[in-house]
Parts: sequence; structure tokens; C-alpha cells
Amino acid sequence: MKRTILHAAVIGAISMGLSATAFATDGYQLTGIGQYAVGMGGAVVAAPDDPLSAAISNPAGLALMTPQAAFSAEVFNPTRKTNMGFGETGSHSNVYGVPAIGWVAPAFGDGIVFGGGVYGTSGLGVNYLQNVAPNPELKYGGYAQAYSSITFIQMAPSLAMKVNSHLAVGASLNIAAEQGSFQQTFTQYTNISPVPSQPYVVPIGGGLNLSTPSWAYGVGLTLGALYKVNNMVTLGFTYKSPMIFTPMTFQEGAQAAPGPNGTQVDGGAGQYSGHLNYPQQVALGLAIHPTRRWLISVEGQWINWHNTLNTFNIYGPWQGTNVVALPLNWRNQWVANFGTQYDVNNWLQVRAGYAWGSNPVPNNSAAIAANTIFPAIVQNTVTFGATQKLGMGWKLTEAYMHAFSNTMTGAPGSAPFAPGDTMQAASSTLGENSYGLQVGYDF
Repeated sequence: MKRTILHAAVIGAISMGLSATAFATDGYQLTGIGQYAVGMGGAVVAAPDDPLSAAISNPAGLALMTPQAAFSAEVFNPTRKTNMGFGETGSHSNVYGVPAIGWVAPAFGDGIVFGGGVYGTSGLGVNYLQNVAPNPELKYGGYAQAYSSITFIQMAPSLAMKVNSHLAVGASLNIAAEQGSFQQTFTQYTNISPVPSQPYVVPIGGGLNLSTPSWAYGVGLTLGALYKVNNMVTLGFTYKSPMIFTPMTFQEGAQAAPGPNGTQVDGGAGQYSGHLNYPQQVALGLAIHPTRRWLISVEGQWINWHNTLNTFNIYGPWQGTNVVALPLNWRNQWVANFGTQYDVNNWLQVRAGYAWGSNPVPNNSAAIAANTIFPAIVQNTVTFGATQKLGMGWKLTEAYMHAFSNTMTGAPGSAPFAPGDTMQAASSTLGENSYGLQVGYDF
């Protein structure tokens, strides 16, 4: 029985989105925060329209807005499957809530505004439990269990200024708190009776079990600019610095993790910890108004996943060392976003979008096996949305997102728990839907 399942568990469970955009669309980023951004396919760097899309994607956009507030509630519904070595199994957790609130108001005079957003996720995770029937390697059978849960809360206080009729600039301070817990264990039933005719079967398990929830705190910075070339064309730019987190710490019992060349590293009871930072990224956008009612927005992003998710180090009382390095093998990602909006009349806007992202998980057996718990592999997403202006400053925005299911499969025998004679391949499948409603009010 292969021990690399422990490797897969840590990679999958820890790499669950420790950010406000904690679900896998662009790596583990959502297509957009707030229902306007979702409906535009995330293409809002050059065309922010409300405090949520501005504070998160381009804080410079706040300088061009009237005082207002917005609240968004989204239901995120991913479908995940994996093969740990005994056939394909699905996750038993597949519905998550994604709340967000944003605001903007004048401050300090001279065209300076203060705004921002508070947003987060709750209950993020996977829950795989697969029973294993008795077989030549496991006379009495057993079960594999993979669990992860992440809660993330982030706030982004922002300042923005309209420099002149063409240029606006802004900055957001990203402050975040994350809570994580995860487990990857395999339990086999073993006969401990000394009398063969009177078996006494008990469960005996082991693996990596860091299931006590732990909090960590991080900080980063977003800088943005908007340049209005003319009444038809606007350019947008955003740079997000890495978000540096304090370590997550776990007080746990004995552990087992994969070592080099297929070996196993054991650890005693004590404190284990690990850092998981959030990557830096750059986005450039172009917004065009072919007519007064019609908006087209396009955007390109680069996300530096390699620097944060190429390797994850777990520090603790390991035998012979104080750290075990688990390679995640993530690479940098390129993302293209397209969105369009049309003002049907004075009270109704409709919009649609499309997003494509290169796969941060390499298409090789080692990477696929290492990311079976959280397959951040979707690449094609379509979105639809609408806004109704209800009068007296109120407006209602809805959006739907669908990320087409994608499957990656490794070579025969690569499944983490695959018995040697079955040659089952590691595989990951991910598809996504989300449904959201947002209420806005202009003061």
C-alpha cells in the first residue's frame, strides 16, 4: 500500500483557498467578488462598478463612485471527485456560502475617498470517506479518510483619489484571518487475537492528522490605477503584493508523512506548524464603450502560484529532522477575462462573461496524485448577470457562474492508495456552479 496518500492529503487540504477567493476557479480564486464582477466574468480591473469590484480588483475605481454600499451573498457549489486507489469517490461537502460587503464615502477632501470591503468564506473543505473491501493486502479491509475545512475573513480598507479628469489611483490594505484544519489517514482492520479461530478485529490507523482548527493572520497591499483615454476607452492596472501569514499551529499526536525516495517520516506528539502565504499578481484591463449603453471589458492576469504553492513545509517534532517538505508542484498561472454589459433601459442592465485560466497543476502523474484532494484544475468559465435599479437609491444584482468540469488522470498505478496489483490511476475532477444576489444602495 503506497504511503504517498499522506503527501496528497497535505497538499490538497492545505492548498484549500486561504483567501477571500477561496474556491478553485483561477487556482483557488473566485472569478470575481460581488455579483457585478461575477456577471462580467471577472473583467473589472478597467471597469469597476461598485465598492466590492473596486476594493478587491482595482481600488482606484472607488474615486469615481458616489457614496454607496453593497452587500453580496453567494452560494458556491463545487463538484469534486478523486481516485485514491479504490475507484472514484466524491466529496460529501459541496455547498458553501460566500458573503461580502463593501462601501465608499468621501474623506479628507480634494477628491479623496475612503472605501473598502469585508468578505470571506465559511465551511470550505472536502470530506472524502472511502471504505476498502477485504483484499489480499488487507485481509479485513479498512477505510481512507480525507478531510479539510477552511474559514477565511478578509477586510480591505482603501483610499482612492481622482488626480485629474483622466487619472485615478487607489490603494487597499489587505488584512486577513484564516482558520484551517485537515486530516488524511488510512485505517485498516487488524486481528489482534492470539487464537486464530476466535478473531478479534480492531481498527488501527495512521497518517497525517492536523484536525484541531488553527488561526493565522496575514497582511498585503493592492495598488491600482485607472486612466480614461477618452469617453470610449479606459485602461486599468492592478498590482497585488504577496499576503504574508503567520504560521498555522497544531497541537497533535503522532504523525506520518512521506519522505524522499518513497520513505516515510514519523513524528511524535507535539506542535506542528506551517506557513501558507497568498501569491502576488498583476492584472491589466481595457474597457471600451462602443456606444453609450454598451460596455466591453477585457483583462489579463498573472498569478505567482509557484512562489507560494510549489512546496509546503511542515515544521514539528519529526524523527531526525524538524521539517518535512511536501512538493505541491504548482506553477504560475495566466488568466484571461472577458465581460460585456448592455443597458436595456434606465432601470435594467444585463451582462455576460467568460474566463479562461491556464492550469496551475502540471499535467503529470506526480502533480495529479499530489493534488487529488483539491483539484484546482477548471479552465473555462461562463457567467451571466443582471442589475435592476429599483429607485430611491436601491439596486439589485444577480449573477450565475458555471465552470465546466475538467478531469486530469495520471499514469496507471499512480493513485496514492492503489494496491500494487490494481494499477489504478490517480485522478481529479472538478466542476463548479455559483448563484449570487447583491443589494446596493446609493446615498
